[in-house]
Amino acid sequence: MEFRDYYKVLGVERGATAAEIKSAYRKLARKHHPDVNPNNKDAEKRFKEINEAYQVLSDADKRKKYDELGADWERGAPEDEVLRRYARSGRGAGPRGFESADAGAFSDFFERFFSGGGGRTGYQDFDFEGLNGRTGGRAARAHDLEATTTISLYDAVRGGNRRLEMLAEDQCPTCGGTGLRAQAETRGKTRIIHSAEPCETCGGSGAIRARRTLEVTIPPGMADNSRLRLKGQGGKAARPELNGDLIMTIRVEPGPGFTLNGRDIRCSLPVWDYEAALGAEVTAPTPDGRIALKIPPDSQAGRVMRLRGKGLPARGKEPAGDLLYELRVLAPTDLTAEERELMQQLADRRRARGVADPRAELARS
Repeated sequence: MEFRDYYKVLGVERGATAAEIKSAYRKLARKHHPDVNPNNKDAEKRFKEINEAYQVLSDADKRKKYDELGADWERGAPEDEVLRRYARSGRGAGPRGFESADAGAFSDFFERFFSGGGGRTGYQDFDFEGLNGRTGGRAARAHDLEATTTISLYDAVRGGNRRLEMLAEDQCPTCGGTGLRAQAETRGKTRIIHSAEPCETCGGSGAIRARRTLEVTIPPGMADNSRLRLKGQGGKAARPELNGDLIMTIRVEPGPGFTLNGRDIRCSLPVWDYEAALGAEVTAPTPDGRIALKIPPDSQAGRVMRLRGKGLPARGKEPAGDLLYELRVLAPTDLTAEERELMQQLADRRRARGVADPRAELARS
């Protein structure tokens, strides 16, 4: 008796997860199903091998037994010892539920070690989700969609609305996303598929292209490159609860005079030289209005003044950012004759009392 490598049949690694095994099985089963390949003996044989492999690897107990069996086989244990340890007594009922594909003829290897015992068999395990379209079958969840939208810094702070025009690939409502239309009947726990043809609505792709307009509410506090998940607004499925989600990436445009650094907002704030020297109360802009800001005396260009919690609002576990003003000191350029005379007097008085040359350190280098 020849050992059958079920992992190789499905094209998966021995450490594959149950989800990976199921995905590989579905892909191969759709491709080789006899009803999709009428009068093709090779496809029918391949389908039987695929189903047999899935019957074992999709069942945790059978898979455990199969892995132990394979280990003994690889170490060259005598066949009588292997049979005594693993084979079932009697052939049992065997696999059931493959009348339309005539798939009851499983290998001697399977019959000797895995037949009977009430394991999961039949088309209910074949699991063409939604294969029968509107006539029944389990429907699959539709795909999530991704989109990117750009908002202003003001909307990032206050929240806002956006209208999205999207071209989506929705699940075909006729075939439920399988790409096939089948004629089937159910006998007890067995679903018998008599024929399967490419879906006339989607041409066998399982999806239809749809253009949708969506009104999206942007909550306050969205940082640049943050993501927003909108439940049920992705690909459309046969039932609303199976709709996919829309995952939006939010890009934030800097506002005039403002930049965004994480959740902090920075502003380059121009002040007159005398305001910086003497101190002053000035009107400063914010993304949400204007405020009165006190400039301390003797302030220099580049000084940063921080207003805590006045940046992007808190969102989820992310705390509110800060609003930072970096002073940009300006010298007047439109002096009157009287103002120029006063400036000259100031310069003369400072020189007279020996104020240090601010460029002295540069001269030493």
